[in-house]
Amino acid sequence: MSVKAKKHLGQHFLIDKNVSKRIAQQFGGFNDCRKVLEIGPGMGALTVFLLEEEKNDLWAMDVDRDSIAYLHEHFPQLKDKIFEADFLKANLASFFGDQPFAVVGNFPYNISSQILFRCLEYRNQIPEIMGMFQKEVAERIAVKPGTKTYGIISVLLQTFYDITYCFTVDEHVFNPPPKVKSGVIRLTRNNRDKLPCDEKFFIQVVKACFNQRRKMIRNSVKPFLLGNVVEHRFLETRPERLSVDDFIELTLLLEGLKPVE
Repeated sequence: MSVKAKKHLGQHFLIDKNVSKRIAQQFGGFNDCRKVLEIGPGMGALTVFLLEEEKNDLWAMDVDRDSIAYLHEHFPQLKDKIFEADFLKANLASFFGDQPFAVVGNFPYNISSQILFRCLEYRNQIPEIMGMFQKEVAERIAVKPGTKTYGIISVLLQTFYDITYCFTVDEHVFNPPPKVKSGVIRLTRNNRDKLPCDEKFFIQVVKACFNQRRKMIRNSVKPFLLGNVVEHRFLETRPERLSVDDFIELTLLLEGLKPVE
């Protein structure tokens, strides 16, 4: 039995075992977390190597019924840990309760950013994320301030995770081959438990700045200045120059301008 890649699910199956093994080896069990949820395992290219590490308590989740049937047939050792479900919509508490779990996978390009933002919602339960993305997306997530690719997803993920770009994967190791190269990254939870500013407002500020990334920040956050004359070095630069800590400081500055209710 084999599974035919479905275009609407963004499936590209890894066919190079050496690459699959190398990707699986990037998972490090950060904070000694060995409960692992693999998203979109397909025909188990990563699964087989994740299972080689006996410490891993591996679970698998896929929306593709054919892949689910394949996994049940070829990985009977997973038994009741294979689920037909959509990670973006699933009630993860019903699977893991409040226990920590890592997230790994060769993520479908069309929903990879959504998967990461979903992980952010559970960041205090997910100490590690490791997987493969479109190379451009992987680089944007991992890039440091001061570059043109640094943006909203870079800041929001780096607020709570340390990110390492591991290596690049060429197109020919997939069936069918994608039109772009892929990149493997590893995210590990940092020590920032709670922001000193309002988190929703922080996200608003970051998005406002990058939605007009060619403008000085003063112009982008003008609605938040509420007509106040404010002088600050952050207001006279562009958003790609600001680190996570800088954005937190900027948010605190703007919060201080709000009228007391």
